Amino acid sequence: MNDGASGPRSAKAFRRARRTLVGGVDSPVRSFQAVGGTPVFVRSGRGAHLTDVDGRRYLDLVNSWGATILGHAPPAVVRAVRAAATRGLTYGAPTEAEHELGERILAACPAIERIRFVNSGTEAVMTAVRVARGFTGRRKVVKFEGGYHGHSDGLLAKAGSGAATHSLPDSAGVPAAIVGETLVAAYNDLDSVRRLFEIHGEDVAAVVVEPVAGNMGVVPPAPGFLAGLSKIARSSGALTIQDEVITGFRLRNGTVHERLGGRADLVTLGKVIGGGLPVGAVGGSSTVMAVLAPDGPVYQAGTLAGNPVTMAAGATTLDALVPRVFSSLERTAAAMERALAEEAEAAGIPRWCVQRVGSMLTVFFTNGPVRNLAEANRTDRAAYARYFHAMLGAGVYLPPSALETSFASAAMGPRDVATLRTAARRGFAAARARGR
Repeated sequence: MNDGASGPRSAKAFRRARRTLVGGVDSPVRSFQAVGGTPVFVRSGRGAHLTDVDGRRYLDLVNSWGATILGHAPPAVVRAVRAAATRGLTYGAPTEAEHELGERILAACPAIERIRFVNSGTEAVMTAVRVARGFTGRRKVVKFEGGYHGHSDGLLAKAGSGAATHSLPDSAGVPAAIVGETLVAAYNDLDSVRRLFEIHGEDVAAVVVEPVAGNMGVVPPAPGFLAGLSKIARSSGALTIQDEVITGFRLRNGTVHERLGGRADLVTLGKVIGGGLPVGAVGGSSTVMAVLAPDGPVYQAGTLAGNPVTMAAGATTLDALVPRVFSSLERTAAAMERALAEEAEAAGIPRWCVQRVGSMLTVFFTNGPVRNLAEANRTDRAAYARYFHAMLGAGVYLPPSALETSFASAAMGPRDVATLRTAARRGFAAARARGR
């Protein structure tokens, strides 16, 4: 155990990184800015654990933001990557590995008849939106507050002051004219969607939604929400894009929106399908996907798309996701949920809830249930920061931000749940304290 502060080698690495990398990191949440302190620099990962450059070992509940569903360095995936790499890292030419992974995905995802591999979830959603606009001939896109679909300009939008108001940029450097084509509704609120369609329906190309929100913490869809959303979109001639970059092949072998009442004209995937390597994909019906070049007029290309190393890692990972793996994940995550709830209750935390869907889980420091971004934003961020650092000190690595998702991996077992419970006792005690 330690005090929750990063070790001296991590601190030294961060000072050095700040002289080279913007903010010392390549993705903002890694900077620990939301929780304070110096980020942990990782040396290695194996199974359910990370080891940092100071030699400290952590139970990993970030799991590369959901990508490493089998845990770190699963032997079969490492062997597949090594074998692919020895034949060449990338060719910029077709390989059989691309359609072999694609066939596995199509077999598991009813809404996908054709697929295009890209290099990230951001690129997948950006491409899906372009396809939807090309197919419908319309301009506008509906998204939801708190839903993150990558950092493309048009989707970095937040709500204006009313249904008729243009959206506002959610980042500097994003022109208002671009996000003006994005309409923002409230998650789990079909009335807010109807109001947008009443005003803009004839101009809406697509609605993009996470079937289980994972970027405002774990927020499941209310009963009937996804079905109602699909009905509204279809009645106006708009497409539905189910963003399953997080949920695809994590909550079940395939996509999850069908199980939750939704339908999809387009689906985006990422994370798990790359087996821990960079990947994204967009898929959908043959009719809709036919507008994508070279078959149609919607252009998209990528030098490293479908590279053989990623394809090998992805195919091997999907082959490993047999039913017993998902059963094990469910048991582990349910035990995690119970442990956290019991320790929060025992610590006398005044406001808290644990929300879980499958192997995705979030502790909110607010009363639940949390159904949308406005309710998620009531979480006590200072309490989470104290909780985070106490958990880190007890050997559990959590997302360094209050509104993110923790992920179980198939490498976790009962001993890891016991470790989490012991750490949570310390974490909730710290969260309840005033100050640090």
